Amino acid sequence: MSEKPENAGAPPAAEKRPWIQWNPPVFIISAALVLIFVLFAALATEIAEPLFKGMQSWVIESAGWFYVLSVAGFVVFVAVLAFTSLGRIKLGPEHSQPDYSYASWLAMLFSAGMGIGLMFFGVAEPVMHFVTPPVGDPQGIEAARQAMRITFFHWGIHAWAIYAVVALSLAYFAFRHDLPLSIRSALYPLIGERIYGPIGHAVDIFAVVGTLFGVATSLGFGVIQINSGLNYLFDIPVGITTQVVLIVVITAIATLSVVLGLDSGIRRLSELNMILAVALLAFVLIAGPTVFLLQTLVQNTGMYLSSLFEMTFNLYAYEPNDWIGGWTLFYWGWWIAWAPFVGLFIARVSRGRTIREFVLGVLFVPTGFTFMWMTFFGDTAIHMILMQGITELADAVAADTSVALFKFFEYLPLSSVTAVLATLLIVTFFVTSSDSGSLVVDMLTSGGGQTESPVWQRIFWAAVEGVVAAALLIAGGLAALQTATIASALPFTVVMILMAWGLMRALRIDDIKHLSLREARVTPVGPAAPLSWRQRLQNLIHQPTREETVRFIQDVVRPALSDVAEELRRMQLDASLGEGEDGRVWVEVRHGEEIDFYYCVRPRTYEAPSFVLRDTTEERAEALEYCRAEVHLSEGGQDYDVMGWSASDLIGDVLDHYERHMHFLQTLR
Repeated sequence: MSEKPENAGAPPAAEKRPWIQWNPPVFIISAALVLIFVLFAALATEIAEPLFKGMQSWVIESAGWFYVLSVAGFVVFVAVLAFTSLGRIKLGPEHSQPDYSYASWLAMLFSAGMGIGLMFFGVAEPVMHFVTPPVGDPQGIEAARQAMRITFFHWGIHAWAIYAVVALSLAYFAFRHDLPLSIRSALYPLIGERIYGPIGHAVDIFAVVGTLFGVATSLGFGVIQINSGLNYLFDIPVGITTQVVLIVVITAIATLSVVLGLDSGIRRLSELNMILAVALLAFVLIAGPTVFLLQTLVQNTGMYLSSLFEMTFNLYAYEPNDWIGGWTLFYWGWWIAWAPFVGLFIARVSRGRTIREFVLGVLFVPTGFTFMWMTFFGDTAIHMILMQGITELADAVAADTSVALFKFFEYLPLSSVTAVLATLLIVTFFVTSSDSGSLVVDMLTSGGGQTESPVWQRIFWAAVEGVVAAALLIAGGLAALQTATIASALPFTVVMILMAWGLMRALRIDDIKHLSLREARVTPVGPAAPLSWRQRLQNLIHQPTREETVRFIQDVVRPALSDVAEELRRMQLDASLGEGEDGRVWVEVRHGEEIDFYYCVRPRTYEAPSFVLRDTTEERAEALEYCRAEVHLSEGGQDYDVMGWSASDLIGDVLDHYERHMHFLQTLR
């Protein structure tokens, strides 16, 4: 895998942004497939509904084992990455830093990951498992335990492991190897440059269609629940017409957020989501049976951990029923259908984090919040039914799952206020899911570029998501949503397995390189002109300006690297010298099918040390900035300064790194 394009090191030239930025095969075929589906679902509802049911039955009966085995493998895969030496590898160059704070990062991935689902199923799922468990007697103590154990299983680390596989692959190849931020890039170690051909197009088309159906499923759940909330608050009628109108209105709001972009729109809405969600969660904890909830949170978590292995592989093969298809397989299909969307979105906001930091953050932080949410809402509802005798809540949930949350609030204080707050939270989750999904689909269909595409493209995909959600509701409501999710996820499960395989191969090469660079023995090179200790101290204290550093690079570094490149060419090697507009200079040696060598010295500006900045104005602080001449290799910055080195010292440093690189290639062979 070539780690640097031929213009590596040079800043991108300023170009006028085109009016269209797309990958035509992916954009056109994806749009056409979605259009055909929408027309079929909207115009042939009598045919569509039984067809959807037949598809769901086939997947459950014939491919359920494949879903279960694949999801279990994804959990093991991300755990191996996090807790081995591979976990130290960064999702980006070695010198990169995270683009977002922990709070913003976690808020964005959580809101994109499962916000609407928590609102829809937070009360409904535990109550439904309690009333109609897959095995055993209903509405007893054991049924309550089983209900929470199953709920935790469906919303636990399995979902986030699915997201992590896709997100890790995308972030690693895009930010560390400069490949497009697209699903196809994860297959580079397996098929090489063919990712830019029909195979790569097909992979991205699977991802786009799966994303649209996955997001549409969530939007369908969300709009059904918003309709129920408005009916509860303002007697607005419940029906398909109202729900389609709501989709149009809220999609328009989501489109505005998409136009504002990631930082101004999605990030701020995600942070608002977290504030509202935490406020609602705290209210339920305080207004509900507080001690009971804290006790059950601990017990539920323990039960989940102790039975994790058994539940992971349980297909109810010896006691066949429809339960697993309506619940576990639906969830696995839902998370997999969402994986291109959530994975690409998480990758987009995770540049600069290590794999270990990424996995621990993605796998455990949202899961912990989810467990609190499901316990506080679900166990409060079970407490009402089991210990307070409020059986009307169980009847209401059985009759219509979309009203579960609002019926639940009737039995707590301030029910009108909390119902309004819950409806607002569902709307904001709806908006962040839609605009995040639009951003991701647009990136996939525009070729995976890391710059923003034209606004009209993002508006187009935001509208398409709303249209798909409306078509699914018209074609069969919740059943159609579930079927589309499970069926569209099946081909992408195969793609995810290939992604994991490709990522492991690439990470193994990265790890071998790290070890070989650290352990290789290099030819000793003595100092050409040793400095006295006074000269050395002077160099340590002196803080050179950018002009001094650029001049040193031009006067000393450039001739030294030029001599190295010329000698390599004399030895029949493909070596070249390059320069960037910011003053950087590099030498590159190409090795054909093997990994190229790249050595660059570039100026990098830093703030003055704190003891210099004492009692200075902001303008003075800017004037006191200093610059270092830092060495960069293909994998990123090496965090050392060569300012003041002699040409002979620099040539020795280049040869040291080149000898280590040759040792790495030999080890890899």
